[in-house]
Amino acid sequence: MRFSEPLTPAKLVQRYKRVLADVVFPDGAPATVHVPNTGKMLGVSDPGATVWLSKARPGRKLGWSLHLVEADGGFVGVDTSLPNVIATEAIQAGLIAPLAGYESLRREVKYGHASRIDILLESAGKPPCYVEVKNVHLRRSGDLAEFPDCVAARSSKHMGELAEMVEGGARAVVVFVVQRMDCTAFTPAADLDPAFAAALRDAAARGVEVLAYACRVSPEEVALSHGLAVRL
Repeated sequence: MRFSEPLTPAKLVQRYKRVLADVVFPDGAPATVHVPNTGKMLGVSDPGATVWLSKARPGRKLGWSLHLVEADGGFVGVDTSLPNVIATEAIQAGLIAPLAGYESLRREVKYGHASRIDILLESAGKPPCYVEVKNVHLRRSGDLAEFPDCVAARSSKHMGELAEMVEGGARAVVVFVVQRMDCTAFTPAADLDPAFAAALRDAAARGVEVLAYACRVSPEEVALSHGLAVRL
C-alpha cells in the first residue's frame, strides 16, 4: 500500500482521547492530528517519538493523520485502516499462498450476527472463504508480535463467527497483519485479553486457519513481506 505522497515527520507531544495527538513539526509548528487507532498503542505512543503523517483530504477537521511511529529502531505502522488494504493487495498479487486461486474478492460483506467480514473470497466449485484481518503493532519482548494491546471484545466475537462459518461448510481464515519487520512469530497477548486468546485458540480448534505476516514499513509504503510462525 503506497501512500499518495511520502509522509511528513514530526515529534509526538502527547496522544489523548485515543484518536487525537499533539505533534510538533521540524520547523517548530504545533498541530493536533488524527490517530486512526483506538487501541492503547502500547510501546508506540511515547512522548518524543518521531511520527510520520499524511495530509488529510480537503474538508477534514484535522489537517493531518498519523500512520507510522519510529520505535525499537524501525518503523511501526499504527493505522488500523491499512491492514485490510494491505491484505487485499497481497491476495490480488498472489502473495498469500493459502488464499490464492479464488476468482472474486469482495470487501465488507455482511455475515454472522450483524457483522461484516473484511474479505470474502469466492470461486465456482469452492466453499466461500471468509477472511478476517487484524492489525498488529505490539512487540514487548524478544521476536514476538502480539494482539491485542487491550481488551478487544469485538475481535473475540469475530473468532466465534468465523468458527460458525467453518461449521456451516465454508472456509474461514484470520490474518494478522504485523506492521513491523522485527518479529519472527505471532502469539495472542493472553495477559492483556485472556478472552480473545481463548477465543482464537477455540476458533483454531474448530477449523479456522490462523496466518500472520510481517510488513515492510517506510514513509513511502507499507506492504506485506513474509509469513511469521504462529504460536497459539
